[in-house]
Amino acid sequence: MIAQTNLAGSFTLPGTSLAVNRMGYGAMQLSGRDGDKLVWGPPKDVDEAIAVLREAVASGVNHIDTSDYYGPHVTNQIIRKALSPYPKDLVIVTKLGARRTEDGAWLPAFSREDLTAGVHDNLRNLGLDVLDVVNLRSMFSVHGPAEGSIEEEITILAELQQKGLIRHIGVSNITASQIAQARRIVPIVCVQNMYNLVQRTDDTLVDDLARDGIAYVPFFPLGGFSPLQSAALSNIAARLDATPMQVALAWLLQRSPNILLIPGTSSVGHLRENLKAATLQLSSEIVAELDAIGRSSGH
Repeated sequence: MIAQTNLAGSFTLPGTSLAVNRMGYGAMQLSGRDGDKLVWGPPKDVDEAIAVLREAVASGVNHIDTSDYYGPHVTNQIIRKALSPYPKDLVIVTKLGARRTEDGAWLPAFSREDLTAGVHDNLRNLGLDVLDVVNLRSMFSVHGPAEGSIEEEITILAELQQKGLIRHIGVSNITASQIAQARRIVPIVCVQNMYNLVQRTDDTLVDDLARDGIAYVPFFPLGGFSPLQSAALSNIAARLDATPMQVALAWLLQRSPNILLIPGTSSVGHLRENLKAATLQLSSEIVAELDAIGRSSGH
Protein backbone atom coordinates (compact mmCIF):
# COMPACT_ATOMS: atom_id res chain seq x y z
CA MET A 1 0.00 0.00 0.00
CA ILE A 2 1.25 3.46 -0.90
CA ALA A 3 1.25 5.90 2.01
CA GLN A 4 -0.41 9.24 1.37
CA THR A 5 1.66 12.29 2.20
CA ASN A 6 0.81 15.91 2.85
CA LEU A 7 1.57 17.28 -0.60
CA ALA A 8 2.55 20.83 0.40
CA GLY A 9 -0.79 21.58 2.01
CA SER A 10 -4.03 22.33 0.23
CA PHE A 11 -5.70 25.25 -1.53
CA THR A 12 -9.44 25.79 -1.92
CA LEU A 13 -10.44 27.20 -5.28
CA PRO A 14 -12.26 30.53 -4.65
CA GLY A 15 -16.02 30.35 -4.24
CA THR A 16 -15.97 26.54 -4.37
CA SER A 17 -15.78 23.53 -2.08
CA LEU A 18 -12.88 22.12 -4.13
CA ALA A 19 -9.83 21.77 -1.89
CA VAL A 20 -6.83 20.40 -3.78
CA ASN A 21 -3.38 19.41 -2.60
CA ARG A 22 -0.86 21.89 -4.01
CA MET A 23 1.19 19.15 -5.66
CA GLY A 24 -0.94 17.81 -8.49
CA TYR A 25 -0.31 16.01 -11.74
CA GLY A 26 -0.37 17.10 -15.38
CA ALA A 27 -1.51 14.37 -17.78
CA MET A 28 -0.24 15.71 -21.12
CA GLN A 29 2.71 13.29 -21.25
CA LEU A 30 0.42 10.27 -21.00
CA SER A 31 -0.25 10.43 -24.73
CA GLY A 32 2.36 9.36 -27.22
CA ARG A 33 4.36 10.73 -30.11
CA ASP A 34 4.07 9.86 -33.76
CA GLY A 35 7.12 11.14 -35.62
CA ASP A 36 6.99 14.91 -35.38
CA LYS A 37 3.51 14.83 -33.86
CA LEU A 38 3.87 15.68 -30.18
CA VAL A 39 1.19 14.61 -27.68
CA TRP A 40 -0.33 12.35 -30.32
CA GLY A 41 -1.72 8.83 -30.21
CA PRO A 42 -1.31 6.23 -27.47
CA PRO A 43 1.77 5.99 -25.23
CA LYS A 44 4.36 3.30 -25.78
CA ASP A 45 3.30 1.66 -22.53
CA VAL A 46 -0.37 2.08 -21.59
CA ASP A 47 0.06 -0.04 -18.46
CA GLU A 48 2.79 2.29 -17.20
CA ALA A 49 0.55 5.30 -17.87
CA ILE A 50 -2.22 3.70 -15.83
CA ALA A 51 0.25 2.88 -13.06
CA VAL A 52 1.42 6.51 -12.94
CA LEU A 53 -2.13 7.80 -12.48
CA ARG A 54 -3.00 5.24 -9.83
CA GLU A 55 0.19 5.85 -7.87
CA ALA A 56 -0.33 9.62 -8.05
CA VAL A 57 -3.82 9.35 -6.56
CA ALA A 58 -2.72 6.75 -3.99
CA SER A 59 0.05 9.16 -2.93
CA GLY A 60 -2.42 11.98 -2.25
CA VAL A 61 -2.67 13.79 -5.59
CA ASN A 62 -6.25 14.99 -6.01
CA HIS A 63 -5.76 17.56 -8.80
CA ILE A 64 -5.24 16.25 -12.33
CA ASP A 65 -4.83 18.59 -15.29
CA THR A 66 -5.78 17.30 -18.73
CA SER A 67 -7.42 18.13 -22.05
CA ASP A 68 -9.29 16.13 -24.62
CA TYR A 69 -7.00 17.51 -27.33
CA TYR A 70 -4.13 15.56 -25.77
CA GLY A 71 -3.88 12.57 -28.03
CA PRO A 72 -6.49 13.69 -29.09
CA HIS A 73 -8.91 11.86 -26.74
CA VAL A 74 -6.21 9.38 -25.67
CA THR A 75 -5.20 10.96 -22.37
CA ASN A 76 -8.74 11.34 -21.07
CA GLN A 77 -9.55 7.76 -22.03
CA ILE A 78 -6.51 6.55 -20.06
CA ILE A 79 -7.55 8.64 -17.05
CA ARG A 80 -10.99 7.07 -17.15
CA LYS A 81 -9.58 3.55 -17.47
CA ALA A 82 -7.14 4.10 -14.60
CA LEU A 83 -9.28 5.97 -12.10
CA SER A 84 -13.02 5.58 -12.78
CA PRO A 85 -15.05 5.37 -10.64
CA TYR A 86 -13.27 8.48 -9.42
CA PRO A 87 -12.41 9.24 -5.78
CA LYS A 88 -14.83 11.79 -4.33
CA ASP A 89 -12.11 14.35 -3.65
CA LEU A 90 -10.47 14.12 -7.09
CA VAL A 91 -10.62 17.36 -9.09
CA ILE A 92 -10.08 16.99 -12.84
CA VAL A 93 -9.32 20.24 -14.63
CA THR A 94 -9.50 20.32 -18.41
CA LYS A 95 -8.88 22.86 -21.18
CA LEU A 96 -10.68 24.09 -24.28
CA GLY A 97 -9.64 26.43 -27.06
CA ALA A 98 -7.62 24.23 -29.41
CA ARG A 99 -8.13 21.35 -31.80
CA ARG A 100 -5.75 18.96 -33.49
CA THR A 101 -5.38 18.35 -37.20
CA GLU A 102 -4.29 15.11 -38.81
CA ASP A 103 -0.76 16.45 -39.22
CA GLY A 104 -0.56 17.09 -35.47
CA ALA A 105 -0.96 20.87 -35.62
CA TRP A 106 -2.66 22.82 -32.82
CA LEU A 107 -5.31 25.21 -34.18
CA PRO A 108 -7.60 27.64 -32.34
CA ALA A 109 -11.08 26.28 -31.59
CA PHE A 110 -13.06 29.22 -30.20
CA SER A 111 -16.41 28.99 -31.96
CA ARG A 112 -19.58 28.11 -30.08
CA GLU A 113 -19.63 24.79 -31.91
CA ASP A 114 -16.00 24.06 -31.03
CA LEU A 115 -16.36 24.91 -27.36
CA THR A 116 -19.63 23.02 -26.97
CA ALA A 117 -18.23 19.96 -28.74
CA GLY A 118 -15.09 20.19 -26.60
CA VAL A 119 -17.11 20.07 -23.39
CA HIS A 120 -19.03 17.02 -24.60
CA ASP A 121 -15.82 15.30 -25.79
CA ASN A 122 -14.29 15.76 -22.33
CA LEU A 123 -17.43 14.51 -20.60
CA ARG A 124 -17.66 11.44 -22.81
CA ASN A 125 -14.01 10.42 -22.71
CA LEU A 126 -13.62 11.06 -18.98
CA GLY A 127 -16.94 9.36 -18.24
CA LEU A 128 -18.35 12.33 -16.31
CA ASP A 129 -21.72 14.09 -16.13
CA VAL A 130 -20.18 17.46 -15.25
CA LEU A 131 -16.66 18.90 -15.51
CA ASP A 132 -15.15 20.28 -12.28
CA VAL A 133 -13.13 23.07 -13.91
CA VAL A 134 -12.74 24.09 -17.55
CA ASN A 135 -9.93 26.44 -18.56
CA LEU A 136 -10.28 28.52 -21.70
CA ARG A 137 -6.85 28.50 -23.32
CA SER A 138 -6.21 31.63 -25.34
CA MET A 139 -4.67 30.91 -28.74
CA PHE A 140 -4.00 34.44 -30.02
CA SER A 141 -0.32 33.46 -30.06
CA VAL A 142 1.41 30.09 -29.84
CA HIS A 143 4.40 31.77 -28.20
CA GLY A 144 2.62 33.01 -25.09
CA PRO A 145 -0.17 35.30 -23.92
CA ALA A 146 -1.28 37.94 -26.43
CA GLU A 147 -4.00 40.57 -26.18
CA GLY A 148 -7.42 40.00 -27.72
CA SER A 149 -10.99 39.88 -26.52
CA ILE A 150 -12.18 36.63 -24.93
CA GLU A 151 -15.61 38.00 -23.99
CA GLU A 152 -17.55 35.86 -26.44
CA GLU A 153 -15.76 32.63 -25.52
CA ILE A 154 -16.08 33.15 -21.76
CA THR A 155 -19.77 33.97 -22.23
CA ILE A 156 -20.26 30.67 -24.07
CA LEU A 157 -18.56 28.77 -21.23
CA ALA A 158 -20.74 30.62 -18.70
CA GLU A 159 -23.82 29.45 -20.63
CA LEU A 160 -22.54 25.86 -20.56
CA GLN A 161 -21.96 26.30 -16.83
CA GLN A 162 -25.58 27.44 -16.40
CA LYS A 163 -26.67 24.28 -18.24
CA GLY A 164 -24.91 22.21 -15.59
CA LEU A 165 -22.11 20.86 -17.78
CA ILE A 166 -19.32 22.84 -16.07
CA ARG A 167 -18.94 23.65 -12.38
CA HIS A 168 -16.19 26.28 -12.51
CA ILE A 169 -14.22 28.24 -15.09
CA GLY A 170 -10.55 29.18 -15.41
CA VAL A 171 -8.29 30.71 -18.06
CA SER A 172 -4.94 29.77 -19.58
CA ASN A 173 -2.17 31.38 -21.64
CA ILE A 174 -3.69 34.69 -20.68
CA THR A 175 -2.92 38.37 -19.96
CA ALA A 176 -3.91 40.39 -16.91
CA SER A 177 -6.40 42.45 -18.92
CA GLN A 178 -8.02 39.29 -20.30
CA ILE A 179 -8.36 37.93 -16.76
CA ALA A 180 -10.11 41.17 -15.75
CA GLN A 181 -12.40 40.87 -18.77
CA ALA A 182 -13.28 37.28 -17.90
CA ARG A 183 -13.95 38.11 -14.25
CA ARG A 184 -16.52 40.72 -15.29
CA ILE A 185 -18.49 37.88 -16.88
CA VAL A 186 -18.03 34.92 -14.53
CA PRO A 187 -15.99 34.02 -11.42
CA ILE A 188 -12.53 32.76 -12.40
CA VAL A 189 -11.10 30.14 -10.05
CA CYS A 190 -7.67 29.56 -11.59
CA VAL A 191 -5.16 30.95 -14.06
CA GLN A 192 -2.74 28.70 -15.92
CA ASN A 193 0.29 30.32 -17.57
CA MET A 194 3.88 29.38 -18.26
CA TYR A 195 5.97 30.15 -15.19
CA ASN A 196 9.04 28.59 -13.64
CA LEU A 197 12.35 29.41 -12.01
CA VAL A 198 13.70 31.20 -15.09
CA GLN A 199 10.44 32.23 -16.82
CA ARG A 200 9.26 34.95 -14.41
CA THR A 201 7.14 37.24 -16.58
CA ASP A 202 4.09 36.66 -14.37
CA ASP A 203 5.71 37.63 -11.06
CA THR A 204 3.33 40.54 -10.51
CA LEU A 205 0.32 38.56 -11.72
CA VAL A 206 1.04 35.73 -9.26
CA ASP A 207 0.97 38.21 -6.37
CA ASP A 208 -2.16 39.99 -7.64
CA LEU A 209 -4.05 36.71 -7.94
CA ALA A 210 -2.87 35.61 -4.49
CA ARG A 211 -4.44 38.74 -3.00
CA ASP A 212 -7.74 37.77 -4.63
CA GLY A 213 -7.49 34.13 -3.57
CA ILE A 214 -7.28 32.83 -7.16
CA ALA A 215 -5.11 29.82 -7.93
CA TYR A 216 -2.11 30.22 -10.22
CA VAL A 217 -1.12 27.00 -11.96
CA PRO A 218 2.22 27.15 -13.82
CA PHE A 219 2.47 25.01 -16.90
CA PHE A 220 5.92 23.86 -17.93
CA PRO A 221 7.09 24.26 -14.29
CA LEU A 222 10.27 22.42 -15.26
CA GLY A 223 10.80 24.15 -18.60
CA GLY A 224 8.59 22.00 -20.81
CA PHE A 225 10.06 20.46 -23.95
CA SER A 226 13.39 22.18 -23.12
CA PRO A 227 14.04 21.26 -19.46
CA LEU A 228 15.57 23.82 -17.13
CA GLN A 229 19.35 23.83 -17.22
CA SER A 230 21.46 25.92 -14.86
CA ALA A 231 24.81 25.26 -13.27
CA ALA A 232 23.72 27.30 -10.25
CA LEU A 233 20.54 25.21 -9.89
CA SER A 234 22.54 21.99 -10.16
CA ASN A 235 24.97 23.20 -7.50
CA ILE A 236 22.16 24.09 -5.11
CA ALA A 237 20.50 20.73 -5.69
CA ALA A 238 23.74 18.88 -4.93
CA ARG A 239 24.07 20.75 -1.63
CA LEU A 240 20.51 19.76 -0.71
CA ASP A 241 20.94 16.13 -1.82
CA ALA A 242 18.05 16.65 -4.24
CA THR A 243 17.59 16.76 -7.99
CA PRO A 244 17.54 20.12 -9.83
CA MET A 245 13.91 19.47 -10.79
CA GLN A 246 12.92 18.85 -7.17
CA VAL A 247 14.50 22.15 -6.17
CA ALA A 248 12.76 23.98 -9.02
CA LEU A 249 9.39 22.56 -7.93
CA ALA A 250 10.04 23.33 -4.26
CA TRP A 251 10.90 26.92 -5.20
CA LEU A 252 7.51 27.28 -6.91
CA LEU A 253 5.68 25.89 -3.88
CA GLN A 254 7.44 28.40 -1.61
CA ARG A 255 7.02 31.26 -4.09
CA SER A 256 3.34 31.85 -3.22
CA PRO A 257 0.61 29.91 -1.39
CA ASN A 258 -1.78 30.18 -4.36
CA ILE A 259 0.59 28.30 -6.69
CA LEU A 260 -0.61 24.78 -7.55
CA LEU A 261 1.80 22.46 -9.33
CA ILE A 262 0.96 20.00 -12.10
CA PRO A 263 4.31 18.49 -13.19
CA GLY A 264 3.78 15.74 -15.74
CA THR A 265 5.55 12.47 -16.40
CA SER A 266 4.90 9.08 -17.95
CA SER A 267 7.23 7.31 -15.47
CA VAL A 268 6.37 6.05 -11.99
CA GLY A 269 9.94 6.68 -10.86
CA HIS A 270 9.88 10.26 -12.10
CA LEU A 271 6.48 10.78 -10.47
CA ARG A 272 7.92 9.73 -7.11
CA GLU A 273 10.80 12.19 -7.54
CA ASN A 274 8.39 15.00 -8.31
CA LEU A 275 6.18 14.26 -5.30
CA LYS A 276 9.21 14.35 -2.98
CA ALA A 277 9.66 18.01 -3.92
CA ALA A 278 6.65 18.77 -1.74
CA THR A 279 8.68 17.83 1.35
CA LEU A 280 11.78 19.84 0.41
CA GLN A 281 12.13 22.97 2.53
CA LEU A 282 14.28 25.78 1.17
CA SER A 283 15.95 28.28 3.47
CA SER A 284 15.64 32.00 2.78
CA GLU A 285 19.27 32.00 1.68
CA ILE A 286 18.64 29.23 -0.85
CA VAL A 287 15.51 31.00 -2.11
CA ALA A 288 17.56 34.16 -2.65
CA GLU A 289 20.12 32.19 -4.67
CA LEU A 290 17.34 30.66 -6.77
CA ASP A 291 15.68 34.05 -7.31
CA ALA A 292 19.00 35.29 -8.67
CA ILE A 293 18.89 32.57 -11.36
CA GLY A 294 15.64 34.01 -12.62
CA ARG A 295 17.01 37.55 -12.68
CA SER A 296 20.16 36.48 -14.50
CA SER A 297 18.08 34.73 -17.19
CA GLY A 298 16.64 38.06 -18.22
CA HIS A 299 13.02 37.29 -17.27
